[in-house]
Amino acid sequence: MRKTALILAAGQGTRMKSKTPKVLHKVCGKEMLACVIDAAGGAGIDESIVVIGHGAGQVREHFEDAGVRFAVQEHQLGTGHAVMVAQDLLPEEGLVLVLCGDTPLITAETLERLIAFHEREKNGVTVLTARMEDPFGYGRIVRGEAGGLRKIVEEKDADPETKEIDEINSGMYCFEAGFLKKSLSKLTNDNAQQEYYITQLIEIALAEGVKAGAFLIPNNEEIMGVNNRVQLSEAEALMRERINRYHMLEGVTFVDPKTAFIDAGVKIGRDTRIGPGVILRGKTVIGEDCEIGHNCRIEDSVIGNNVTIQSSTILESTVGDETTIGPCAYLRPHAHLGRKVKIGDFVEVKNANIGDGSKASHLAYIGDADVGRDVNIGCGVVFVNYDGINKFRSVVEDDAFIGSNSNLIAPVHVEQQGYIAAGTTVSRDVPEGSLVVGRPKERVIPTWGARKYNQKKEKKNAK
Repeated sequence: MRKTALILAAGQGTRMKSKTPKVLHKVCGKEMLACVIDAAGGAGIDESIVVIGHGAGQVREHFEDAGVRFAVQEHQLGTGHAVMVAQDLLPEEGLVLVLCGDTPLITAETLERLIAFHEREKNGVTVLTARMEDPFGYGRIVRGEAGGLRKIVEEKDADPETKEIDEINSGMYCFEAGFLKKSLSKLTNDNAQQEYYITQLIEIALAEGVKAGAFLIPNNEEIMGVNNRVQLSEAEALMRERINRYHMLEGVTFVDPKTAFIDAGVKIGRDTRIGPGVILRGKTVIGEDCEIGHNCRIEDSVIGNNVTIQSSTILESTVGDETTIGPCAYLRPHAHLGRKVKIGDFVEVKNANIGDGSKASHLAYIGDADVGRDVNIGCGVVFVNYDGINKFRSVVEDDAFIGSNSNLIAPVHVEQQGYIAAGTTVSRDVPEGSLVVGRPKERVIPTWGARKYNQKKEKKNAK
C-alpha cells in the first residue's frame, strides 16, 4: 500500500519574530521541517508533499534536493484549506499521513505505530492523541463508551465537563486516501474565523459511517509544536537529551550530558569520551576511543580513532588516528592531519595538509601548506601565505626541521631533510639536506645596558 505524507508548513510563525520561515529554524542542527520529513521517511513513507506559504521561496530552495513535492497555500485559511490546496498531488488510493512542519520531536517509531493501528482497526481516519497535564487551548478527544472516537471538541466550544478531558488532538492524522480526497469538497468555513478545519473531516467520517479512531501515545513531548523562541529552546533541550541518551546507549561516555551539544547528524564511535561543554555540529564523525576534552567545538569534520582533542576548535577538517590536538588549537576549513600528528597549544592550521608524525607543538600558524611526514615546526613559526593581493602555498617535505620564530614566505619549497635555523626568514627554496641560517650577526655593546638602566632610574627619581 502506497503511503504519502502531507506536511503542513505554510504558517507565518509571527510569534517567532523572525525573517526566517518558522519551519526553517533548527533544532540540534536540523531544520524543524527536515526533522518531520526524516521521521516520515523512517516510517516507510513513499513520498512527502509539503504545503508551503509564508517564505515559500526560501523553503522550496532549501529543500529542492530533498525529494519532496510542494503545494502552495497563498492564503492561510485553516488546516483543512492547507490540505485542499494539495489535493491534486494526493494519491487516489493508499494512506495519507497529515503532519505538522513545526513538530520536530515526532519520531518514525510513533508514526509507524500510528499507521499499524490505523490499518489494524480498518479506520477511514485516525487522529494521533496524547494526554496533557494542562490541556488548555487544545482540542479535546471525546470517546464513546467502548473507547472509540466520538468527536473532537475545540477549547472555545467545550463545556466545563469537556474541558476536564486531558486527551488532546495533536493535529496529526492518518487517512484513507480515497476518503480524504472525496471528503475535501464537503469542508465548510461556517465559523467565526471563516476558515476550513481538518477536524471537520472527523465529523464527516462519523456522519457517513466511516470508522474513525484515536491513537493515544504515551509521550506527549513528541507532539510538541514550536511557535516561539521559548518553545524552540524547549524542543532543543528535549532533542539534545534524546540524542545524548542514544550515544550513551551506543557506548559513548558523557562526563556531563546536560552540557554537551550534539547535532542530530553527528556520529560518535564506541569508547569515546565527551567532556563538558563540547559542541559537535553538522556532519561531524568522531572515531572510537577518542578523548574530546572540555569546551571543544567541532563542525563538519572527520576525526579518526584514538584522537585526543583538548579545548580546541575544528572546522571542516580531517584528523588522522592517534593525533593529539590542543589545548587552544584552531583548525580552520580544509586542514587535513595525518596519523600521530601533534598540534599543540595556540597553533592555527588552515587549508593545509600535515603528514604522519609531524608536530607543531605551540604558537605557530600553518596556512596554505603541504607538510610532509615527521616534520618539526618550532614555536613561533609562521607560514607567510598572503602578499596583500594573492595567497600562495608552501611545501615542506619529509623529515624537515623548521626552527622557532622562522618565517616561510610563500611560495617556497623546503626539500627533504632541509633545516631552517631559528629566527630565519626563508624566501627561496631550500635544497635537500641543506641548512639555512638567516639571522643577523650578533653585536655586543659594552656598558649599554648599564647606561640605559641609570637613565631610567634618574627619570623615575625626578618624578
